[in-house]
Amino acid sequence: MKNEILTRIQNAIVGSPQSSPAQLAKSLNVNEACVLMALGPEQVCWMPKELAQELLEDLPTWGPLTIIVQLADNVFEFKGDFPKGKPGHGYYNLYTKGDGLHGHLLLESYQYIGLVSRPLRGRMSHCICFFDGEGNTIFKVYLGRDKQGELLAEQVERFELLKQRLNETA
Repeated sequence: MKNEILTRIQNAIVGSPQSSPAQLAKSLNVNEACVLMALGPEQVCWMPKELAQELLEDLPTWGPLTIIVQLADNVFEFKGDFPKGKPGHGYYNLYTKGDGLHGHLLLESYQYIGLVSRPLRGRMSHCICFFDGEGNTIFKVYLGRDKQGELLAEQVERFELLKQRLNETA
């Protein structure tokens, strides 16, 4: 990333600390991965793309999560358990018995996976962001919250252990 872009992003983060990375990216005309790359390691831990399937196979055991897909300034949210999946026909296929989230993920298109820990709308937030080779967001998985809006402690623990494991192998 060029120094001038990095400086613009860092200044925007300081000037608007409550803005989401997606909002900052849009205002600066860069992709969201660029914004995350400008954050320090205390806010973002990068996961090797080769671990995408392993992570996707583990997420169904985490309990209720929020999956976000943003497209053309629209935001789609799904709250619930992440579906199980299996490889087939060149995709990692998500399936749920009955209603729920389904999909077909082209894992070879995944280039960056960021584990992000930073405040969002005044509350601490943790999410896993999946990006393509150009830094465009494919989708995000946010940790779940209870009825009082507090993060689910078991999920936070798993998220932090995952970051710790990644930092130890880096």
